[in-house]
Amino acid sequence: MVMKKFINDPQNLTSELLEGYTLAYRDRVKLVSGKIVMRANPKAKEKVAIVTLGGAGHEPALSGYVGEGMLDASVVGDIFAAPGAPKVLEALRLLKDHAGIILVILNHAGDVMNGNMALEMAKKEGIHVKTILTHEDIAPGADAPVEDKRGLGGCVPLIKILGAAAEAGLGVDEILAVGERFNRRMATLAVTMKTATHPQSGDYISTLPDDQMEIGMGQHGEGGGTGPQKIASADETAGVMVRKLAASVKAKSGEKAVLIINGSGATTLMEMFIVFRKAYHVLKELGIEVVASRCEEILTVQEAAGFQMFFGILDAELLKYYNAPSNAPYWTQIK
Repeated sequence: MVMKKFINDPQNLTSELLEGYTLAYRDRVKLVSGKIVMRANPKAKEKVAIVTLGGAGHEPALSGYVGEGMLDASVVGDIFAAPGAPKVLEALRLLKDHAGIILVILNHAGDVMNGNMALEMAKKEGIHVKTILTHEDIAPGADAPVEDKRGLGGCVPLIKILGAAAEAGLGVDEILAVGERFNRRMATLAVTMKTATHPQSGDYISTLPDDQMEIGMGQHGEGGGTGPQKIASADETAGVMVRKLAASVKAKSGEKAVLIINGSGATTLMEMFIVFRKAYHVLKELGIEVVASRCEEILTVQEAAGFQMFFGILDAELLKYYNAPSNAPYWTQIK
């Protein structure tokens, strides 16, 4: 099929998008060794560095969150593909003189395999690095084994909290304790009406009939959701999703939470705001106070039509770090 995208040679997509991104935000990020995006103004080496890895094609994630108060480095793979372990190790070596490194890994087979390989190689070189795995997709069921639950857009608010804790001067184990506390009570659920095309081939990753949607479909069109159904209204869809999310983390009346609607690529802000409105009111009815929120594209899948709804419980310390200043190109927060 003919692709309607403003690109050049499809084989150069990753290198050209990274060059363009780091040129556009050259005051905050720089490109190192082809596929490592790093802070243009590094943090003090007395502080812990935060690193992640993942395939290109999901912009602004993950490199859009490199910057003060968030990531120190993002290691980028080709479109929808994890970077190799040697490239991840290269990034860890660049940050080895810091007070330690936390490597954030999303639960996808390639990311986990190459992240863990890089971790073992780094440890053999005496680099102090530990990992945190995001696995907040509840499509397989809230009580499904961790290995069956994908890492979705929830990695970004987690990175916000980890980055702020690192900026505050906490040690590796202290930051991990903070991060895992949030990780245990965060959840994401996606809904898709139209899947994306692969920008190198133009082929659809998967297909849905024009009058159908699927709650729980993976961000690359993987199965595991509730199965195709007739397209429901915004209120119906939001109500089902937010109740599932709140139940999955055992949210209680009186607790505070963050609610994020993350557009998949082709969903308008109009639609996202309408969905957010319903989810907010449902949580209010449940006695849960939304104290932090975003409604925007965070982790996209090219021109996929749909969104991810993210929900996480925030205690006082987590809220403090979530609201801390940051200066990444796609998450700038002023105190």
